Amino acid sequence: MRSRVAALLACLLAAMAAGPPVRAADAPVEVDVALVLAVDVSLSMTGDEQAVQREGYVEAFRNPAVHKAIRQGMVGRIAVTYVEWAGVGNQRVVVPWTLIAGAEEAAGFAERLVQSPPRRSTWTSIASAIDFSAGLLAGSGFEATRRVIDVSGDGPNNQGRSVTRARDDAVGQGIVINGLPLMIREPSGPWDIKDLDRYYRDCVIGGSGSFMVPVRERDQFAAAIRTKIIREVAGRETGPLLQRAQGEPRANCLIGERPNPDWD
Repeated sequence: MRSRVAALLACLLAAMAAGPPVRAADAPVEVDVALVLAVDVSLSMTGDEQAVQREGYVEAFRNPAVHKAIRQGMVGRIAVTYVEWAGVGNQRVVVPWTLIAGAEEAAGFAERLVQSPPRRSTWTSIASAIDFSAGLLAGSGFEATRRVIDVSGDGPNNQGRSVTRARDDAVGQGIVINGLPLMIREPSGPWDIKDLDRYYRDCVIGGSGSFMVPVRERDQFAAAIRTKIIREVAGRETGPLLQRAQGEPRANCLIGERPNPDWD
């Protein structure tokens, strides 16, 4: 029960953080996709990694291929917000909901990212990031053909409620969760895991057409983020997926989670 209350509170706080809904003629603005970019800023992310990650998102929204994908949608515009997250109750809207229909709006979104340097904080609550993002989608004021949460991070859920419950609750609302597992460094800390891509595949992403793009090298950052955003905007595959091999073991979704009295 307490986990459901916490999730509801996160949704309410997220709706407030989103600001007033964007409307035209007293009706929701139609978009092809409402996209929450939920980016990990926990202490396991080094300052250099965070800078490279932020630059990847900036480059993506400045890229003509992304602008073309937006224009080619049925509606021809998308809504995007950028969120940084760490532990429970530690989520921050960096760039609020922004309507993007072309290069000018996309460049403006990128510039707002440039002007807000990334921060760092403790713990990694993917579950809270999902709950908060679901709240942002609920209060966006947009009428979206697809609603997507894009989670990027370098470790498993280690605080808050169970990540699979948060994922299942969001998917139950018709939300798709995609992932960008960052696997640049070798596991070295108590919360690091070797097969983070499998963890994201089995425990984080969900919904119709959900996918992930693992990043294993620093120079893959920008291309991976660009590919992921184009695919999310276009709503179709643009490259190969990580395929599950027959008989491949599933990830342990509790690997970073300690027994928590708030879990159902």
